[in-house]
Amino acid sequence: MADPVYIKIVEDIKKKVNSAELKPGDTVPPETALCKEYGVSRMTVRKGLAILASEGYIYSVPGKGSYVQKPEVNKYTLHYDEMNNPINSVDNARLLEVSIIMPDEKLADELQTTRNKHVIMIRRLFYTEGSPVAYDVKYLLYSKGMPIVEKEIEQATFQEMVSNSMPIFALKKRISISAQIPNKEIKRYLNIYDDLALLVVEQKLYNNENKPIGIGITSYRGDYIKLQGSSD
Repeated sequence: MADPVYIKIVEDIKKKVNSAELKPGDTVPPETALCKEYGVSRMTVRKGLAILASEGYIYSVPGKGSYVQKPEVNKYTLHYDEMNNPINSVDNARLLEVSIIMPDEKLADELQTTRNKHVIMIRRLFYTEGSPVAYDVKYLLYSKGMPIVEKEIEQATFQEMVSNSMPIFALKKRISISAQIPNKEIKRYLNIYDDLALLVVEQKLYNNENKPIGIGITSYRGDYIKLQGSSD
């Protein structure tokens, strides 16, 4: 089965951009010209242009037309899986603690809640072949009657922890990464006896109203993690 015509429009314009036939700032052929060239309706052309805009190839100026977007040369897509990375895989997790706490001012501000609202704190250790490789802390907004099943929490990813209250596909996620020197507690948990740095990954999960519902902070031994990204 042949691809829909709007997909052909998308691929043809992508080819012209990628071959530099169309350069950043150049005008994309107007809708009327594309309708005539491909023998389709304006609606079909607009569907193709919308895909190109969503993928960052073009942008539109009301009343003027569409133009080739300047590429974001410093933009990368980073793949992050807290249980697996290019040089290591977590094969076990041990639950250290699950408790309901009152957040301090910083945590309350991060979760956009008040200090008198309960928060679930989950602390775990991640292991690879019996060696501790990461110290993990999660904070989730608590609601009355919310089930806390320790056996399920122990091996779950962050997204799986909130999947009962919200579909995973509806989650919005943000991530920040930093190198940090471990404190005494984390050194003890991860069997660190020298100045080995940690790679600390902080995840924030948001609902479809862009309200935070959880924060996760995973501190990996620097010799057990590698992150990769691409500009594709």
